[in-house]
Amino acid sequence: MNKADDKALAAIIRSNLKNHKLDIPGTVYFDDGLDHLSEFYGTEDKKYYVLEDEKGNLVGGIGFAKFPPMEDTAELQKLYLADSAKGEGLGYKMISYVEERMKEYGFRKSYLETHDNLQAAIHIYQKSGYKEIERPKEVVHSAMNRFFLKDM
Repeated sequence: MNKADDKALAAIIRSNLKNHKLDIPGTVYFDDGLDHLSEFYGTEDKKYYVLEDEKGNLVGGIGFAKFPPMEDTAELQKLYLADSAKGEGLGYKMISYVEERMKEYGFRKSYLETHDNLQAAIHIYQKSGYKEIERPKEVVHSAMNRFFLKDM
């Protein structure tokens, strides 16, 4: 991910959240850094990967960041696809890809948080081996109400 990706990625994320009635406080929709994700990711414990179509247009992305409350755990973050890229199994491939990167950086578990409104995402997470857990007390996005963990 680089600075040139920021605007397109923020638009995809906001569009997805709005389509699922999650353009509300307590979600990433209102995070100050959403328009500057390239500044947040790019350290050894925070990475983001973008997906482009055959024409070079950004159509999605996925990232991870160290999740300090849990030992050897990274948080899977911001898995979003443009509508044009949905329905082709790319979500599964992106999860598999980012989990391999997490392992390369020494993480043994993957944590994520989501919302009831994102049923397609929940389905993909469960089919990818994520198990639902209780809400960790350290949750930042207060509107999120579903939490998952996977041993990798």
